[in-house]
Amino acid sequence: MAGSITPDRLSAAGKSRGGPLIVTEDAELLDDLLRLCAAAGAEPEVHHGVPDRKGGWECAPLILVGGDAASRVRGAARRPGVYLVGKDQDDSDVWRRAVEIGADHVLMLPDAEGWLVERIADVAEGVGKQALTVGVIGGRGGAGASTLACALAVTAARSGQRTMLIDGDPLGGGLDVLLGGEQAKGRRWPDFARSKGRVGGAALEESLPLLHALRVLSWDRKDAVTIAPDAMRTVLAAARRGGGVVVVDLPRRVDESVAEALAQLDLGLLVVPGELRAVAAAGRVASMVSMVLTDLRAVVRGPCAAGLDEEWVARALALPLAGELPVEEGLLEAQAGGAPPGSRARGPLARFCTAFWEQALAGGGVA
Repeated sequence: MAGSITPDRLSAAGKSRGGPLIVTEDAELLDDLLRLCAAAGAEPEVHHGVPDRKGGWECAPLILVGGDAASRVRGAARRPGVYLVGKDQDDSDVWRRAVEIGADHVLMLPDAEGWLVERIADVAEGVGKQALTVGVIGGRGGAGASTLACALAVTAARSGQRTMLIDGDPLGGGLDVLLGGEQAKGRRWPDFARSKGRVGGAALEESLPLLHALRVLSWDRKDAVTIAPDAMRTVLAAARRGGGVVVVDLPRRVDESVAEALAQLDLGLLVVPGELRAVAAAGRVASMVSMVLTDLRAVVRGPCAAGLDEEWVARALALPLAGELPVEEGLLEAQAGGAPPGSRARGPLARFCTAFWEQALAGGGVA
């Protein structure tokens, strides 16, 4: 059992936008629940039974009822968001008590601690609609996936969307470099790469470099760091909680961490140059990615080789066509001068990205 959680320690975790209601007289269970609330950045309200004040039960965003207190809340109004929490794995009577109080879930600690922290943190952060999350993957080396990922993020931010760009490729050189912000202050992947606990959405966003009106999680220039699957899962989940859009630049290989990222995408864009060798290489990438991601679309980078066009490439890959990405003259020179991809609002790259977001965000869904 963890040590006692004091009010000072709760305050250090941050005030919630409405913490859970805890109902228990079990000191050991209360100590554990307070510890979990502190980990989630939530400040709970604690009672021994149904609160006396009007709306104390009905308006609480989440209610955690200890197994010892089930009889004391039996007559309370039925409502969603009531969890019966205990520590005795051999308590055969727990399900009957859960039915009597109308509990949504029965949770046994410590097994359910991770899941419960997530639920408490969702309450604390006032989670609304999650961000539309788009992954960009190169069909072969040098396909231009990182350029497109940056352009998508820059275009979304320019339109007023809350935007986060995640660099999921430790060998890609760093998207902050592509955006001209390698010296910008803020956290990089090595600060999160071994993270196992929950990452707060607001805390993540505020800690990252702000470049061109968007937040960027990239790499530093030190030795390569492996992203643990748990870290990828928690960081992307935190990024998505804030709404808007999240763009993830991913490598062509699919390891456990990349699979975690793919599992959180709403859709993926496979960037394929319009040439036969690129199509052959992209087919292998598509077969691996499609094992995890159901919505994968082809972006064909022009100009296409003789006899090919974007429709042919998409059919050859058996993927829906997201569009043809035209050549943008002077792109490298503009980047050398500090202008990120997609910064020319009337350029071909920005026009492609604008059209993509208009379709993807229409009605809050993905076409």
